[in-house]
Amino acid sequence: MTHHHPDDFLWLEEIHGTEPLSWVEKQNRRTESLLVTDDLLRLEAGALEVMDSTDKIPMVSKQGDFYYNFWRDADHPRGLFRRTSWESWISERPEWDVLLDLDELSEREGTPWVWAGSRLLRPRYTDGQWRRALISLSPDGGDARRVREFDLVTRSFVDPSDGGFDIPVAKTSASWLDADTLLVATEAGPGSLTASSYPAQVRRLSRGTGLTEAPVVFEVAHDHVQAWAGHDHTPGHERTLALDVIDFFRSVTYVFDAAGHPVPVEVPESVEVDIHKQWVLFRPQEAWELEGRTFAPGTLLAAEFDRYQAGDRDLHVVFEPDPHVSLQGWSWTADRLVLQLLHDVSSEVRVVEPGTWTSRPLATALAHHSTSVWAVDDEDPRDGNDIWVSTSGFLRPTTIMRGTLGADPTRDEAPREVKRAPSFFDAYGLRVEQHWATSADGTRVPYYQVGPAELPLDGRNPVLLSGYGGFEVSRTPAYSGVTGRSWLTRAFTPGNDDDGADDGPVAAGRSGVYVVANIRGGGEFGPEWHRAALKKNRHRAYQDFAAVAQDLHDRGVSSPASLACSGGSNGGLLVGNMLATYPHLFGGISCGVPLLDMRRYTKLSAGTSWVAEYGDPEDPKEWEFIRTFSPYHLVRADADYPPVLFWTATSDDRVGPVQARKMAALMQEQGHERVWFHETLEGGHAGAGDNKQAARSHALSSEFLWRCVTGTL
Repeated sequence: MTHHHPDDFLWLEEIHGTEPLSWVEKQNRRTESLLVTDDLLRLEAGALEVMDSTDKIPMVSKQGDFYYNFWRDADHPRGLFRRTSWESWISERPEWDVLLDLDELSEREGTPWVWAGSRLLRPRYTDGQWRRALISLSPDGGDARRVREFDLVTRSFVDPSDGGFDIPVAKTSASWLDADTLLVATEAGPGSLTASSYPAQVRRLSRGTGLTEAPVVFEVAHDHVQAWAGHDHTPGHERTLALDVIDFFRSVTYVFDAAGHPVPVEVPESVEVDIHKQWVLFRPQEAWELEGRTFAPGTLLAAEFDRYQAGDRDLHVVFEPDPHVSLQGWSWTADRLVLQLLHDVSSEVRVVEPGTWTSRPLATALAHHSTSVWAVDDEDPRDGNDIWVSTSGFLRPTTIMRGTLGADPTRDEAPREVKRAPSFFDAYGLRVEQHWATSADGTRVPYYQVGPAELPLDGRNPVLLSGYGGFEVSRTPAYSGVTGRSWLTRAFTPGNDDDGADDGPVAAGRSGVYVVANIRGGGEFGPEWHRAALKKNRHRAYQDFAAVAQDLHDRGVSSPASLACSGGSNGGLLVGNMLATYPHLFGGISCGVPLLDMRRYTKLSAGTSWVAEYGDPEDPKEWEFIRTFSPYHLVRADADYPPVLFWTATSDDRVGPVQARKMAALMQEQGHERVWFHETLEGGHAGAGDNKQAARSHALSSEFLWRCVTGTL
């Protein structure tokens, strides 16, 4: 049932207002006074030790002869942009050439800069050296960033007075067209943004020209999500591309002709397009009928690009999904196509020969693990078919391998291990299991359970259930030293003052169980698994998650009092609905950077961009079903709810902090005393701008949930 109440908390939508921030400070003090104990400080220190570890794998991107990396540790909390050689990188202790020290820059400029990426200018546009880069920095961890030109030789920013590019803070996309020209999508005055707060225009910005003077070369409608453009610098196949992102499902890809006019690739708007050299790939999000053939959602198709643009519709089927196997993504090397698949939420990899489109398995995947494969440098004639292979599991730290794809398996150079991340917790006696719950409509929903191999099935274990269920995002196995330390290897030890501890929800000595639910709305089984929980069918995702919770209870893994759940962003909306609709299943809930007020979400930050996922609350017919999964409109004063912690960041410019603020304020006004709130200043939608902030945020959530399920809150 949806409950009507006036919105008395609109004043909290003034993100930086004096009164709202005063309310935030008061809430933070209340939450910290409850949670910041010696136990939390130990959790925080353990998490920070993992995040700051100098033994982590320094992931790299190859450009020319160098391998580039961005790195944070205890001595460099803001981070270092640096590079090294291959011989140095594979050594136990690489020697790094530091290009930019963000801690030094932040202190010098008085801004707490957060790294947001780099784009290097190819050497054929200069004197043969990798001389210039565009570096993106966020002032607070949000999506808005400043883009500046950086000289890799002098290790300094190029001053605008010397012609250096410097694009003010905004939600910007910028890339090189040539040494003196950028393609820039950013805010540049009236009409330059869409209703979703993303760029509506792409400009060709020449060195020495003002942003507003740069000509617009591509533009999308105000009610679309965003415009993007970039230049493919592949020798022999150079072309400029543009993308009109209409909504989450629909987009139109354009290729600029010789006269500089964008020409669309003629496919339905629900078909993804990828152009590589002479080839074009298509992946339909819904059934595609073409000249008497019907291609299922999630199929991958290929054609020669020039022939397709000329009207030839002879498409080759590269991959077809089935009820157990879905395409998660693909990547190109110089001469091969690599497919990344999920088979019942375990990774599989296949290598495709373009032209014949035959495929073969790449024997690198492990059951109940995630494997990612991508090119080392597809433009390097020496290494163009070399691949990185990254494998990770809940109990297996990430391993990085490098290999070479030949024309056939006999010519492959099998991937060999070059880096292995350390173990950050003792996994002895722990086991990964996959189980299946049955949802309300009979759909079987898989979930992973990580915990003791000899788990007592008496319902008295501390269990943390995590999920997402939206935007075709797949939750796959992954190693987390932080989760391992804070939950999997933490054992409940009742204090001397815990009278009746033997009768509490968790038995003494029990350690944590971690569960990941692969619910509808995600991408684990392809586009149809995602589309099954859209708009009016949103409740299927919540029914799936509730079914997993109930299955854990039925199997004796947990009881309602010993089961916690957590989620962020769309996952925050998920656990918000657990709070509002399924409170009887949980003993504690952590709800981070969430959507909660679905009546006003399109008016807040980038909310309009998600209408295709949730529906449009301005449409009365759609509001009728949206209101049934809007937690802000579902909670009641006369209902019982488990303890809940809402957490967010002032600088979140994607979802924004106000929905978490309003939800906490409403529930507290309704008289629910076990409602807590915490908001950090920096960090954006990630909730943290550096490792120290991330460790504190994780510790607050983990300690809160642990105390909830152990009955010690």
